[in-house]
Amino acid sequence: MVVDARFDYLKPVRSQMGLVLSPFYGIADFPVRAWEGVRDQFTSRSELLAENERLKAEQLLMQRRLQKLATLTEQNVRLRELLNSSALVDDKVLVGELIGVDPNPFTQRILIDKGEKDGVFQGQPVLDASGLMGQVVEVMPYTARVLLLTDTTHSIPVQVNRNGLRAIAVGTGNPERLELRYVADTADIKEGDLLVSSGLGQRFPAGYPVAVVKEVLHDTGGPFATIRAVPTAKMNRSRYVLLVFSDSRTPEQRATDAAEAQAEADRKAAESGMPAPGGAPAAQPHDGAQPAAPAAQPAHPAGTNGAAPAAPAGAPASHPDARTRH
Repeated sequence: MVVDARFDYLKPVRSQMGLVLSPFYGIADFPVRAWEGVRDQFTSRSELLAENERLKAEQLLMQRRLQKLATLTEQNVRLRELLNSSALVDDKVLVGELIGVDPNPFTQRILIDKGEKDGVFQGQPVLDASGLMGQVVEVMPYTARVLLLTDTTHSIPVQVNRNGLRAIAVGTGNPERLELRYVADTADIKEGDLLVSSGLGQRFPAGYPVAVVKEVLHDTGGPFATIRAVPTAKMNRSRYVLLVFSDSRTPEQRATDAAEAQAEADRKAAESGMPAPGGAPAAQPHDGAQPAAPAAQPAHPAGTNGAAPAAPAGAPASHPDARTRH
């Protein structure tokens, strides 16, 4: 060891011995490498299985989110339709959401999430993005119950949009059908006519879509025709509704308010010296001419050319010359 440490005599021998013993090193290390290989194999498989399970769970979560996104997309479309519909309504509206349906199969009623706290009142018209749905029949603090047009106890005055023919649309208990009662067999109504609210009865404002005529049956010898119509509103599919706050004043009140508004406008115009709305404007001087003298006052001489101004309309014919009076 001293010789090997101080001199390099044994270096070639050590190199040759290392070359001879190299296979033995590999054989001695084989069990360790084999064990590590098997362990890595099982570890990789378990990791792959765990990753596979994790990816499956993530896939399910993504699918759920995708379904939720599809639902939100459809909800966004419905809300846009609803907002477009509310833009066409002149009256003030409130958006509500359907939260319940009456389980009674013989009643067509729904429950919405707006009530007395939101200003909802009994008899208030309710519509969706396509047309009239019904009216509020029961008001609670935070909810309200709506009676649909298709209920057997509900009827609404309508008119044919094409020619103004008036009729009564009655519910049948079927959310897809209305019937027109007491329409003469010779009336000018045909399939495809749009029925709108007529405004009679002061409950529903005029001009809202109600239904489209689906079938007209003429009974030979009968006084009335059988007319069936399909509601324009989606009675059993709409989730969002519009509550309409229309002008509840009577025609007499509206006329009185209009007269008071006109009188107030006339008073303000008189105070400001401006002509009243609808009245004749006062005569104004122009081109340097002097305004005509009032009828109750005598004429005065003109200060420019000595010519007398025109006599007022109310002056007598024997009036003395204006140039001699001062």
